[in-house]
Amino acid sequence: MDPLGHKPDTSGPPGAILFACSMNAVRSPIAAAIMQHLFPGRVYVESAGVRSGDVDGFAISVMDEVGLDISTHNPISLDELADTSFDLVVTLSPEAHHKALELTRTMAVDVEYWPTMDPTITSGSRETMLDAYRTVRDQLMQRIKARFGWQGGPNV
Repeated sequence: MDPLGHKPDTSGPPGAILFACSMNAVRSPIAAAIMQHLFPGRVYVESAGVRSGDVDGFAISVMDEVGLDISTHNPISLDELADTSFDLVVTLSPEAHHKALELTRTMAVDVEYWPTMDPTITSGSRETMLDAYRTVRDQLMQRIKARFGWQGGPNV
């Protein structure tokens, strides 16, 4: 078990993964960037939201802290995906989970729900906000490493 209580999958990642959240501005682009970094060239990774939001400066900042650049991320909705041939859809919000189940009901694809806090609802100082985003980043990092049997290589 990892620190979050999840059983690791030592078989590695599937060939194509979609991370989905509500606005495709924070949680799903963070998860996608981490996945691409930890498993370079081993998996096709995409992210989308129930709705497309705006690029989030706090998300960019906390990813810059670990050397990952998401500043060019262009938020898109699930309906705007050019390709829906994924082996796994990981949903990070209840709204995204329901939408993903609806979209994939006739497809042979696994859908997993990883409840993930929405840091945009945090209020307070800039540092308080950044801490909320860091928590999301770090939890997604741990979950991705554990779920897909990360065995070393690139680290952040």
